[in-house]
Amino acid sequence: MARSSGIPVTGAGKVHSASATALDPSRSGARIRLGGPLFTPYDDPGEWISILKELGYRAAYCPVEPGTDEKIIRDYSIAAEKNDVVIAEVGAWSNPLSPVPGEAEEAIKKCISGLQLADLIGARCCVNISGSKNEKYWAGPHEDNLTGETFDQVVQVTRKIIDAVQPSRTFFALEAMPWSFPDSVETYLQLLKAIDRKQFGVHLDPVNMITSPRDYFNNGALIREMFTKLGSHIRSCHAKDITLREDNYIPQLEEVRLGMGKLDYRVFLQELAGLKDVPLMMEHLNTAEDYMQAASHIRTIGRSVGVSI
Repeated sequence: MARSSGIPVTGAGKVHSASATALDPSRSGARIRLGGPLFTPYDDPGEWISILKELGYRAAYCPVEPGTDEKIIRDYSIAAEKNDVVIAEVGAWSNPLSPVPGEAEEAIKKCISGLQLADLIGARCCVNISGSKNEKYWAGPHEDNLTGETFDQVVQVTRKIIDAVQPSRTFFALEAMPWSFPDSVETYLQLLKAIDRKQFGVHLDPVNMITSPRDYFNNGALIREMFTKLGSHIRSCHAKDITLREDNYIPQLEEVRLGMGKLDYRVFLQELAGLKDVPLMMEHLNTAEDYMQAASHIRTIGRSVGVSI
């Protein structure tokens, strides 16, 4: 999930078992598209593409905002296609379940405009969290977030967003949170069935579904389960890392810079490479140097399992 601090410069059916196609490390030609936020300003598609190439990114966050002139949007879409760049996602980060008067309605409008942009520019998805009943923290925990009533509300809100746009080139996707639907593989599957819209998809961030020491120490198996059960529904992935504090008796899971934690990237990259061209987007780091180090780590792990990144 994207967050507001450290924002860089911007100018977007059938269950498949990825485990069955996980790569043999000796196999050549396997590739994953990596991307991340850009810290260098750009004024046109040419400059944007040049920055991506310099960083070795074959995937990108959406380079323009909702409301941008349609010709400009199409110019970026054409540039991406010509240069083999996938626009991974349009972030519509907001709280469609907010109990604050007017806030949920504005969030739904933001999701609709984000989905419209994603469809026009050809992004793989427009992504948001389902929302929270927390009045103070838009993505925070609340005792009512995981009730049956809230599940039904998520279904109705998601249908409303998709039906308003009726996208043909993209998907509206929800990212898991530890305390909001979907919070597990099972609730993802339940939402896919209940929402019942062809253009609804999964945005996979494995870190967000690690919620206990058991999950933490066995996250490779958990990641395999995610891909086995959700495989063909996955439209884009986030890359970050997680650690468990050892000096505290109450479990505290903390996000850390990619490469400094214990997420099993060998399994993650093997499983992801078994899907068809799903982008992997780094997030939540503060500087361009941090992203360079994270990308280097991912590429090193990729080489060790026979995946080019």
